[in-house]
Amino acid sequence: MGRTRHADKIIEATQSSSAAAQSQVAASWHRSALKHGLDPDETRAPERVELADLEYRRTALEKFMIVASPRLDTLFSLVGQSGCAVLLTDAEGIVLDQRISGGDTSAFEAWGLTAGANWSEAHQGTNGIGTCLTENRRVIIDRDEHFFARNTGMSCIDAPIYGADGSVVAALDVSSARADQTEAFNRLISAQVGQTARAIEEAYFRAAHTSSRIIVADGDDCEAAVLLAVDRDDLVVGATRAARSIFGLQRTGAISARPAADILGREDGPTGFQKAERAALVRALARADGNVSQAARKLGVGRATLYRRMKRLGLNES
Repeated sequence: MGRTRHADKIIEATQSSSAAAQSQVAASWHRSALKHGLDPDETRAPERVELADLEYRRTALEKFMIVASPRLDTLFSLVGQSGCAVLLTDAEGIVLDQRISGGDTSAFEAWGLTAGANWSEAHQGTNGIGTCLTENRRVIIDRDEHFFARNTGMSCIDAPIYGADGSVVAALDVSSARADQTEAFNRLISAQVGQTARAIEEAYFRAAHTSSRIIVADGDDCEAAVLLAVDRDDLVVGATRAARSIFGLQRTGAISARPAADILGREDGPTGFQKAERAALVRALARADGNVSQAARKLGVGRATLYRRMKRLGLNES
């Protein structure tokens, strides 16, 4: 049996010394063929983990999935009637949850887009989920951009989701097998996937820091949640991945607590943080009719701490 035309295209690209440098998709094809030893003409469906393993993975991310679930529902309400499926995976590309219309279930199961399936790049080559997780970025893998010929009927649109510790915790995927799905429509879905991923990341971060005050950047970047968690002593005790990058904090893991003033007062930091903090204090003082002690109690900080913040932000007691 000869190779498919798709396989010939993949092999030609992987043998080129310049293709990988010119195209991110070609770079993924290189990894799929040369690093993972995959054959683009393989017809096997994605491997599925055992039920016990799937349940273990779901339990490990139970709090995350509780936060994500209603936002998956909302995303599916927007794209489900267009023949799209919504999937949520863990950081290894194992599908943990899904939203699929009843009439489309058999088709997506035939593709292997179902709970427990392994869509890592190491197992399925270039694909939305696996390539998103490998490259830590939003991707659109459209039809023949997939590595395996068996997957070239799909369009997969993905965004990574980061946990409170700054590491990748999941991939959010919208997949479609519609032949008439246009590039413009894919871009629209990609924007919605990115917004949903950010909403999940923000909600998960807040759930991890329920006893802290959350400061949100007033930025225009819709691809990343930029939040800091500040405790009652005015120390920054948590930061999203984007905030860590902006303020030079540890990339992943627990951060070393630092005074919020030391971080927010940096001249090279985004003014949106200072604006957000000032607005929060103004609102608290207004609700307390200017009573600093009452405003401090509402904010969960000491009266002296609030005075220091007011002075730093140029707020009068009145």
